[in-house]
Amino acid sequence: MEKKLFDENEGRTLAEAALRQITENTSRETGDQFFRVLVRDLAKALDVYYVIAGRIVVNENMKEHNQTLAIWAGDDFMDNISYPLDDTPCSNVSSQNMCFHASGICTLYPQDQLLVDMAAESYIGMSMIDTQGKTLGILVALDKKPIDQNKRLLGLSLLSIFAARCAAELQHQDREAQLESLVEQRTQTLKAAQKKLLEQEKMAALGSLVAGIAHEINTPIGVAVTGASSLIEFSNTLDKRLNSEEVTIEELQELIDLVNQGAKLIDSNLQRAASLISSFKQLAVDQSNLHQSKIELGEYINSIFIAHAAALRRAKVSYTLTASDKIIMYLPAGKLAQLLSNLIMNSLTHAFPDEQGGQIMVNAEQENDQAVITVADDGIGITDEIKHHIFEPFFTTRRGEGGSGLGMHIVYNIVTSLGGTITIPDSPKGLTFVITLPLSITDHPSP
Repeated sequence: MEKKLFDENEGRTLAEAALRQITENTSRETGDQFFRVLVRDLAKALDVYYVIAGRIVVNENMKEHNQTLAIWAGDDFMDNISYPLDDTPCSNVSSQNMCFHASGICTLYPQDQLLVDMAAESYIGMSMIDTQGKTLGILVALDKKPIDQNKRLLGLSLLSIFAARCAAELQHQDREAQLESLVEQRTQTLKAAQKKLLEQEKMAALGSLVAGIAHEINTPIGVAVTGASSLIEFSNTLDKRLNSEEVTIEELQELIDLVNQGAKLIDSNLQRAASLISSFKQLAVDQSNLHQSKIELGEYINSIFIAHAAALRRAKVSYTLTASDKIIMYLPAGKLAQLLSNLIMNSLTHAFPDEQGGQIMVNAEQENDQAVITVADDGIGITDEIKHHIFEPFFTTRRGEGGSGLGMHIVYNIVTSLGGTITIPDSPKGLTFVITLPLSITDHPSP
């Protein structure tokens, strides 16, 4: 009686010491590392050769497998494996039955090749059951020698406690995986929505540009049409005078001067229209073509401002351009066009309220292998708070007045996609952007 009491007390002491040690070691770990520490410490506490922690999965044939999370084998970890539960003692454990075999495990389960390969003799298994009563996995201790009664009680106690802890860890992993999946789905949805909005913003800007160009072209075309009508009238008058009995040199000279003036008027206005059409055509082609092209920076910037002449005139804003001679760049010109177009429209929309007018100043120069473009206006400027958020998507100071908050975000995306930088230095008046771009743009992703 005293011997039995002593064994029970000793076993309880060993169990409590092992429990404290394993709990302390695993409390600092999560995920895969938690299971690795657990199987190692359980093997040492129970003095067994193998401890396996595994998750139960169903394969494509609807067969249950044990996908191991960690395996301790003797003095080191084994690589994780997956094995079917049919004809194994683990199949009993997966049915939420505690399984204990003190010896002869290979004889009882001759078709379990894994037991044979491990030269296993004894087996203790416990199921990992979640808070809904579902079996998530199994925790198993195996040894190459029989397990005596004292080790059986210690093993069942420790496996019972830590199987529950394993189930909690698996539930935590499942929740994290579900959360990550949900975040990924919502991220993809947000990216798709943002891409759609960016395309809409681009098309809206292009639509505004088309309307402005159409209005701008109508003026010189109208003048040219009027001039052509006048030429017809002058030519008819000239024909009549030439066929009359009396005509003076002064009359003929007067008619010739009128014809000459009309021809010059038509020519100058058609040249103006051709220039506008050429600028718009170049921008339209560039917008649809993201391949690299060679541009002369100063000329290209000027063509973009010409394309926005109608909008500039409506806002009573003039522009000046100062550019170093022949800054040659190789880049997707459409991106540069959209970048500068957005900056122009941002200034016209925000810098000059109430159509008070102003000026946009552009300076382009080359510094080593980079182009530095400075776009400044003498408008009302912005606060430090707005400056801090200006490149964020959907940030706008005109919420409810048609502002989408995407214009400057597009600008930032384009600059960074071209491998450049954009900064907003302090300026005494208005707002200034300094854009630095490499002269040759290669291998940079589209925004």
